[in-house]
Amino acid sequence: MLHSPRTVSDVMTHTVIAVGREAPFKEIVELMGQWKVSALPVLAGEGRVIGVVSEADLLPKEEFRDSDPTRFDQLRRLPDLAKAGGLTAGEVMSTPAVSVHSDTTLPQAARIMALRHIKRLPVIDAHGLLQGVVSRSDLLKVFLRTDEELADEVTRTVTAFLFPDGAVTVAVEGGVVTLGGEIRDRTLVPVAARLTRAVEGVVDVRVEPAEPAPRTPPR
Repeated sequence: MLHSPRTVSDVMTHTVIAVGREAPFKEIVELMGQWKVSALPVLAGEGRVIGVVSEADLLPKEEFRDSDPTRFDQLRRLPDLAKAGGLTAGEVMSTPAVSVHSDTTLPQAARIMALRHIKRLPVIDAHGLLQGVVSRSDLLKVFLRTDEELADEVTRTVTAFLFPDGAVTVAVEGGVVTLGGEIRDRTLVPVAARLTRAVEGVVDVRVEPAEPAPRTPPR
């Protein structure tokens, strides 16, 4: 049976620092510095995520400190100008929040972060309530898996599945997987490489099949 992709629930941080809509600007900056985070979820009610306030949301206050608000190039940035005058989380936050559910796969979460140019995602349940936060550093945790763990998973979920005769070997060094041994059906090589690369924590895949033993001519 092939492996199941790891999900956000496997790596997310459950203890989350969040603020309410009325949190003052200075308090937000202090919390970010104290907890060394670049963004904070903004909550309403019983913990429903209504937005996120990030460093990018706070910077307009400094950027437009000594600017002329009537200049044309700045008029085109009215949302940022509005944030420059914001005093609370509700006035400067980005909304709606870009969020994920705990069963989101790690590649899906990584794509969302890359496409939206964000570093952290609130993790919510079906009702929009905050469950945790997943960050870029959380997604990289899969690369901390040991070579022994990776070799075991590749053996169980890839080579044993595609090459049940046990002739294909698995070696891992620094997260790089090498498939070796006698690969009788070379058409399965691209499939094996793709499935191996899909194992979380694998850095790269190499296929180095052994040369088949020469046949002894009949006498």
